[in-house]
Amino acid sequence: MTLEVGAITQADTFALRRAVLRDGDPDATVAWDEDTWPETVHLGVRVDGELVGTSTWIHRPMPGTDDSGDWQLRGMATANGRRGGGLGGILVEAGCQRVAGAGGRLVWARARDAALGFYAAHAFEVVGDGFVDATTGLPHHLVRRPVS
Repeated sequence: MTLEVGAITQADTFALRRAVLRDGDPDATVAWDEDTWPETVHLGVRVDGELVGTSTWIHRPMPGTDDSGDWQLRGMATANGRRGGGLGGILVEAGCQRVAGAGGRLVWARARDAALGFYAAHAFEVVGDGFVDATTGLPHHLVRRPVS
């Protein structure tokens, strides 16, 4: 098995975002304005050449702060049938290393409640009260993790 983690394009993220984050809905929006911001980074993990995980890293403050050292993890998606094997964790760790290397101090995300165990296993803590995401209709919490 060959495992590769590295930068991918915005367009590379779309199929997994649609399949995993939008339940395969062909009409769902999977391109975000932040995707093209100059500092935004898209990372992917490939197994034997197949893209099986994606994440997007956006340089912006966590809600309620104005800290220029914050980065948002968005669009975290691991292919159906590949979850639970550590690939998502590899992707998160690679992204956090990149953020730290860029001088970032904190990574935050709007995490689905169903994924809170995953985030906790990777040193994220829940912040504040839960909310229902307007796009998905699913319960979420903000999570954060220091990286430096």
